[in-house]
Amino acid sequence: MNRLLPSFFALLLAAPLLRAQPTPPPTVIECSGLAETISTDTETTATFRDQVVVTGNNIKLTCDFLKVIALRQGDKTATLGSYGQFKSLVATGNVRIVQGDREATCGRAEVFPGEDRIVLSENPVVRSSSDDYTATGPRLVLYRGQRRAVIEGNETEHARITLPPIKDLGFEETPAPPPADPTPAP
Repeated sequence: MNRLLPSFFALLLAAPLLRAQPTPPPTVIECSGLAETISTDTETTATFRDQVVVTGNNIKLTCDFLKVIALRQGDKTATLGSYGQFKSLVATGNVRIVQGDREATCGRAEVFPGEDRIVLSENPVVRSSSDDYTATGPRLVLYRGQRRAVIEGNETEHARITLPPIKDLGFEETPAPPPADPTPAP
C-alpha cells in the first residue's frame, strides 16, 4: 500500500498537465453592411460597417464601425493574406463590450490584445454588476487579467467611481448645545 501512495500522488499532481487545454473559440465578426479586407506584405486590415457584432473568447463587442488590423501570416504573394495574431481592433459608434459580469459602453474603444489593454473614450462607462461598481471619465484604460482600470480626468470632466454604500460607522453628528434654562435667575 505504501508503494502505491507516491505513485498515486505523482499521478494526481500530473493530472492537470495530462488534460488537454480547451481550444479557445474562433473570433467571429458579423455586420449588416459592408465588410472589406486589404492586405499588405505584413498586415491584413479589415473594416466592418453597420450593426457590427464580434464574439470571441468570453467577450462580445457591438458597434457601428470596426477596423481590425492583424499580422499577416502565410504566403506573402497571395492576394489576401491569412490572419495571424490580432494587432488592434478599433470600434466606434455605440460601442458596447460585455465580458462576464462587466459591461463597458462608449463612443470609441481601442483593443490591443498583444498589450492586454483596452482604451475607452467618448463618454465611457464601465459597470460591474457583481461588485455594484461604475466608473466614468473622459478616458478609461482597462487591463486584461488584472481587474484594473485607470480613469483619467481633466479640467472639464472628472474621473468618477460609484461604489456600494458605506455602512454606518456609528458616529453621530456633533451634539447640539443644551437648551437655555427657562427659569429666570434671582
